[in-house]
Amino acid sequence: MKQPLFTSPPSSICILRLSALGDVCHVLPVVRTLQDTWPSTQITWILGKLEHKLLGHIPGIEFIVFDKNAGARGYRDLRSQLRGRRFDALLHMQLALRASIASTMVPARHRLGFDRARAREGQWLFTNAKIAARTREHVLDSLFGFAERLGVTTRSMRWDIPLPDSALNYANEAIPDAARPTLVLSPCSSHELRNWSAARYAALADHAAQRHGMEVLLCGGRSPLELEYGARIEQEMRHPCHNLIGRDTLLEFLATLQRTTVLVSPDSGPAHMATTVGTPVIGLYAATNPERSGPYYSRRWCVDRYDRAATRFLNRSARNLPWTEKIEMPGVMDLIEVDDAIEKLDELILAGAPRTPAA
Repeated sequence: MKQPLFTSPPSSICILRLSALGDVCHVLPVVRTLQDTWPSTQITWILGKLEHKLLGHIPGIEFIVFDKNAGARGYRDLRSQLRGRRFDALLHMQLALRASIASTMVPARHRLGFDRARAREGQWLFTNAKIAARTREHVLDSLFGFAERLGVTTRSMRWDIPLPDSALNYANEAIPDAARPTLVLSPCSSHELRNWSAARYAALADHAAQRHGMEVLLCGGRSPLELEYGARIEQEMRHPCHNLIGRDTLLEFLATLQRTTVLVSPDSGPAHMATTVGTPVIGLYAATNPERSGPYYSRRWCVDRYDRAATRFLNRSARNLPWTEKIEMPGVMDLIEVDDAIEKLDELILAGAPRTPAA
């Protein structure tokens, strides 16, 4: 076992995790753990513009925004903001090469990254310390390896993302009757081949409305794909729904999820946002492995067709694939039938739609 980097609280720690929404949600409990263990340690977090909209108002953390679309100017801006500073440790939590280049702008005594086997895209070249080597971990568990290497072995599994009154008011209008069960569909991932069909979402939503008397909300961003998906689901449904796609901010969406009975989503950021507020998630997984990237406390509710996809598309079982393998191929999500999702929804409702831990 590697020796901890610190035996007493460090003065300052810098975290580098730029994106994506789901991944920064995984990082936040690690940050909360460090705050609870070392309350005097100054924590700085370098993250992306979109992710800052979700987390940037959290008190007690210094956020520095890195604009990955700004090219060389983004790196110059980061260097300028960090000029004259030096951290006791940099937690380099992102494997992308551009993140590793950004890490060179961060002066730090300890530059902590993933173990050699997991340090893809040459990340190991940019660090001078490694977390303990482990295999086949959920993404969130792997990130706690950074806290453990620092010397912190406890976990504070809390998120505590503050919600402003404006977001809470939006959610109250979107779901005015908190006593009525509500199903939110967030149908789109940023990876289009992870998306289920609009017709199947509509069939599931109709079942929720008819069998369980659920109010159905469609939520999502402002991209043409998401707007088109929402329109198609609405057209396919026999029962009415509320199409809110493109109408909310990230914090308004998070507040809506907090009032929701259950979220249905493919492998995407909203699945992990729901986890931060204790809302159970029916995840639709065939292109990716829910044991690695599923909603942390809702994996029992996920429809898991990853192994079937591995056999169908790669002629191998899931256990013989690399842990990070994605099967993002046309038709892979068709392996999930409507009845598969209905079965999970019925099981969840029968169990009383239990909230998941959020603190």
